[in-house]
Amino acid sequence: MNGASLVRTTILAASLLALGLSAGTASAKGCLTGAAVGAVAGHVAGHHGVLGAAAGCAINHHRHAVEDRQQSNTPQQPQQAPPQQPAPATQN
Repeated sequence: MNGASLVRTTILAASLLALGLSAGTASAKGCLTGAAVGAVAGHVAGHHGVLGAAAGCAINHHRHAVEDRQQSNTPQQPQQAPPQQPAPATQN
């Protein structure tokens, strides 16, 4: 490993550790999938995997937060069983 690669690896490891310690499970909803997709996209777009991972995490976390907010604002209607229909009469 050359010097620049070692520095990048160290910074990445420290960033992931800080992110893992600061984010709770509820607040990290959607972050991992967004980070994975963002890292791949950033790497393909020009070796910016870490930047892509950070952006993907932020975007997907925001999307999940909006979905949760919308679900909590919609009123829940009680589930009702469908009405029972009488059995057809049999002819003898």
